[in-house]
This record gives sequence, C-alpha cells and structure tokens, in this order.
Amino acid sequence: MKTIFITGASTGLGKATARLFHAKGWNVIATMRNPEKETELQFLTNVTLLPLDVTNVSQIESTIAEALKTAKIDVVFNNAGYGLVGALESYSDDQITKQIETNLTGVLRVIKSFIPYFRTQRNGLFITTTSVCGFSSNPLSPVYNATKWALEGFSESISYDLAQFNIGIKTVAPGGIKSDFINGMQAVVDKDYDSLNTRLGELFSDGTLIEFTEAEAIAEVVYEAAVDGKDQLRYLAGNDAVKIAGQRIEMGSEIFRIKLRKKLNLSAPELN
Repeated sequence: MKTIFITGASTGLGKATARLFHAKGWNVIATMRNPEKETELQFLTNVTLLPLDVTNVSQIESTIAEALKTAKIDVVFNNAGYGLVGALESYSDDQITKQIETNLTGVLRVIKSFIPYFRTQRNGLFITTTSVCGFSSNPLSPVYNATKWALEGFSESISYDLAQFNIGIKTVAPGGIKSDFINGMQAVVDKDYDSLNTRLGELFSDGTLIEFTEAEAIAEVVYEAAVDGKDQLRYLAGNDAVKIAGQRIEMGSEIFRIKLRKKLNLSAPELN
C-alpha cells in the first residue's frame, strides 16, 4: 500500500485529495496547522493526522520525522498556501513575508527535508500545487503571483537535480477552485485601485478570467500526476487553466498581456 504526505489538508483541495487517495486505497498522512479541529478525516482508516505549519522550521522537521515512523512515504503533495490580494503599496512588510514564507519557502523547506529520505529509497515523487497564476498573472495579487511563478521555476530547475536519484517532481496548476481558498484570502483595500478591483471582479464573475472547478475534480488531476508514470512536469487542472495556457501559447505572452489589459479597461503607460 502506497502512502502520500499532504500539507494543507484541512480544507479545499488538500482535504479533497486526502479523501480521494484514501478511496483509492492509499495510506494518507494529512497535515494541517490544527489537526485537533478536523472533524472528517480523523474517522477514516489509514489516514493519519499530524500538525504542520510550513512556516515553522522545527515543526517541519519533527512532523516529517514522525511521519516517516508511520509508513514508507511514496509521494509528497505540497498544497499549503493562501492568496494575498490587493495593491503592493498597501501590503505591510509582515504580509509580504508571510505570503512568501507560506507559499514558497514552506514548499522548499518540506522538499529539502524529504530529499535525503527519497535519495536513500532511490524513489519518490514531489507534487506541488502552483496555479494558473504561475504562468499567467492576474492583477492585484503581485506577491501571490510571484510565489506561484517561483514554484514553477523552482520545480523545473530541481527536476534536473533530482532525476539522477530517481526522484520525480511535478506541479499541478489549477485555475479557480470551488473551495475555502477564497474565504482564506487576505484582502488589502486601497481606494485608488477600486475601479480595477471592480472590473476584475466582473471578469471573475462572468467567467472571462476564471471558471471555478470543484476541488474533487482538481484532486483527480493530482492523483493522475501521482500514478501515471509520465515524465511530465506541469499538469493543468480545470478548463480555465487549459484555456488560458492555450491562449497564451497561441497569442504569445506579449499579445496575451495586452489583450488582458484592454479587458481590464487599462491604457498602456506613456513611456518617454
């Protein structure tokens, strides 16, 4: 029986993935900041709940050590993260730091901690949740977008490093997900950006930019990445992610950017 280790398993995609892999007969080690508050996964057989805040370095080490006592781990799914929304000039330094620590540095630390184990096993797979915002940015979320682009670049780079040890790395890039992710977003309000925020909301609502997909459907893509044995780095998840990726390739990134700016009713800067 194979085992998957999941971060950010308390809600949304993380929980849906835990349920799916359990249903497929896997052992699941589901980690979250407050496992004592979990009211569903704790009742499933072959599911182990462990505490993990990916911004806590010592807890990463202790939780992984405890997980490795539980079972042989085959797949690590880095899913913990949240969105920080608003204008960069309105963010506090603490908000910027926490966004990067959770979405990016936390992933790097978890992977770094597991590499020696997978090297010894001469086998293992890392899967990381990135985003459509990891290859095509939206406005009013610059640091969030930065973390997701960084994860895509990091994953491609380290895939070369780990191949020699028979360790795989993959990313799952969803578009919109019908989950608690939206509720978990931190929004920073700045009146000077109200018109852009309003227009962005309109494009979200009418499906022009994002189509929200059930978390269970995205979890199916995570499972596919875990079991298909393909030498494939990025897995697009959701119709919107597939559509946006296709449009960006067809148009080229510059034309795509200009068209999106026009949809947002924004003029090009006049540069001298």
